[in-house]
Amino acid sequence: MPVLPVSPKTRRDGFQLPPQVHTPDRTRPGAGPPVQHDAQKGRFMTVTLDQPASIRTRDPKELLNAVSPHITELTVNVFDSGMSLWDREVALLLRDHTMVRDMAERILGNAVMYSIGCIEHPEVHLGVGKLVDVGVHQLILDTPVWFGICRLYNGGAYKHHAPFIERRRDGLCLRTADFLKSIGFDVDGELWAIDGTDCSPCDNKVPDSH
Repeated sequence: MPVLPVSPKTRRDGFQLPPQVHTPDRTRPGAGPPVQHDAQKGRFMTVTLDQPASIRTRDPKELLNAVSPHITELTVNVFDSGMSLWDREVALLLRDHTMVRDMAERILGNAVMYSIGCIEHPEVHLGVGKLVDVGVHQLILDTPVWFGICRLYNGGAYKHHAPFIERRRDGLCLRTADFLKSIGFDVDGELWAIDGTDCSPCDNKVPDSH
């Protein structure tokens, strides 16, 4: 399998980011992120590009932190605090919403799972509830991080978010939680059940109805 190196980027503060490496995915044609099939578990697993190919993860904290070398815009803004990406997004949630850290981490974790699930499976109709959607919006609003997520997990293609006005109330939220479980994520059932029949405003068409 060919490996295509990408030139390293230099931040405005002089720190040189590690070179990016893009490994074309031959396992699932057309899929964005690199994946490997785990025969024992019978499912595809995301392989973060800055880790050895033998390491597979479904941990949202690891998936988000792996994006760091792929952020090339406004790097001083993102990295000047010295925080990991996980801690940065948690801190932003705590800044803008009234919640304790444990809740912020739960929301962010499930938002990462949902976002990666949407990227990995654009052919599947998925929708998120209002609570977890707070975390999804946080990821999208931090645009340098969102661009990095798209570079690493979506083959560089931008993952759009264009919500409809009306909310759906047909159980899609709970079906989405079940789907995320089926692809290896340890979803927080309590968070999804809160909005179980009240999905975020999402289309009823596929592909890519996120």
